[in-house]
Amino acid sequence: MMSRSSSRSSSTATRIEASGSREKEKDTARGEAGAPGPTLEDVEKQGGKEASGRRDVLPSEGKEAAGTANGTATPQERDEDGVAIENGVPIVRLRGPDDPLSPLNFSKARKWLIVSIVTSGAFCITCCSSMIAFTYPGVEREFHVSAEVATLGLSLFVLGMGIFPLLVGPLSEWYGRSPVYFVGFAVYIAFNFGVAFANNIATLLICRFLSGAFASSFLSVAGGTVADLFRPQETGAPMSAYTAGPFLGPVAGPIISGFINQNLDWRWTWYILLIWSAVEFVALLVFVPETYLQAILKKKAQRLRKAGRTDVRAPVEVDERSIATVIMVSCYKPFQILATEPMALALCTWTALLLGILYMFFSAFNIVYGAEGYGFKMQIVGLTYIPIGIGIVAGALCHPIWARYYRLKATQLGRRPPPEEHLRKGLWGVCLVPVSLFWFAFTTYTSVHWIVSLIATVPFGVGLVWSFQAVFVYLVDAFRPVAASAMAANSAMRSSFAAAFPLFTIQMFHRLGAQYALMLTAFLCLAMVPFPFLFFKLGHKYRRGSKFANTED
Repeated sequence: MMSRSSSRSSSTATRIEASGSREKEKDTARGEAGAPGPTLEDVEKQGGKEASGRRDVLPSEGKEAAGTANGTATPQERDEDGVAIENGVPIVRLRGPDDPLSPLNFSKARKWLIVSIVTSGAFCITCCSSMIAFTYPGVEREFHVSAEVATLGLSLFVLGMGIFPLLVGPLSEWYGRSPVYFVGFAVYIAFNFGVAFANNIATLLICRFLSGAFASSFLSVAGGTVADLFRPQETGAPMSAYTAGPFLGPVAGPIISGFINQNLDWRWTWYILLIWSAVEFVALLVFVPETYLQAILKKKAQRLRKAGRTDVRAPVEVDERSIATVIMVSCYKPFQILATEPMALALCTWTALLLGILYMFFSAFNIVYGAEGYGFKMQIVGLTYIPIGIGIVAGALCHPIWARYYRLKATQLGRRPPPEEHLRKGLWGVCLVPVSLFWFAFTTYTSVHWIVSLIATVPFGVGLVWSFQAVFVYLVDAFRPVAASAMAANSAMRSSFAAAFPLFTIQMFHRLGAQYALMLTAFLCLAMVPFPFLFFKLGHKYRRGSKFANTED
């Protein structure tokens, strides 16, 4: 880090403030172009920067760098090494828009290879979260524990996934995406090894928590990798492909696990997962390079210094904040937003409730369709999650329709529509979910054919995706100055609900019965219906009185 005078720091702060809104608008526009929403791109690309207390424009970037967000400088500012003098400091940049160092200039085949590997890695990790659902009987028998204790294996994994990203995001901004990928995924595999060979329940549960925590490091930067590779207008298809992994993984986990545990010992779930994860790790090592431009420029600066240009610096090297400060801000700001912004709290509660219900289903479906209900075998119970997956895919495939509507709205207004326009999709999603749950509740009687209740879960999948997309995009756009902190708050709250719901699912379904338990969740979702409609109509007024929200329409 370079020491700088107080006057230079003051000048830098002014330039940062002036250019910050431009960068945030760019990120938001990129999220709108990318399907579904800016979910994973804005959380990951902005997440390590703003959520950690950092701004999207680095100190070395002033007005002269405002139009060079991709790390390039104008021709008159660069020398043959791509070094530009900015505020009296030689700053390393790309040599130009066609510089082969830029991930944007990778071949199309290489870009899609990276996207496919990152997507399959995310799918593997999110499958791991729910594959434990069908290992409960084996865990209970071998370790002599109750169903509630066995369920902790699911809850602790999800809890780790929700908490650890607050620490990991800032690390990726300092060290790049590759170190976070490789270290996080390797440790994730190591703790899965601990789960597979655990000789007591304490070891299993601790390893599950830590494997979820380190797995989250992959998910924290994966969306950013996809965004690094494509220009804003090109992100739609790759982001759609990527987001399919995290959405479908939790649904596919029980399907895979059901067939394994029907025919093999419960530990084989983890043996197979270890093999799968090892293949993913090798693919990461071999085919996925560093794509975070600031990390690439940092390595370039190091090479130039070794070659004799000892005065050059990368943009990230002139940042005055310590990583400890950044991590501290990253940890407290999301909770500050939840405590002081009722609108953010309501929207986060909405999506958290939905994810909690999804993870509740991993225990509930065993009751509804297993020995206590329709009497299906374990592997067939696993297949009952397919309709939710169909709904998720259908909802995601509708994104181009919503994106087209947004563009038409922008054309009509002659400017970017207000943030509340992003909630339009959520108006449909918030209504579909309680309808689906009531339908599901009234058709889970064994006297009703099982196909009727399974069809009822399709609209739940659609409503889940539309609700998530609407809230994710809205939080990024409405809370643009603190977008990633808002998204981090959403992630932490969702993970908390997803961790908590499975812990009381079995007791609730046994005491209330499947029908009344499902109706209770349906009424909870029904209570959420007014919020998106309220913010769609009055959100602009709430934002004007907000401490953190973007006040522009």
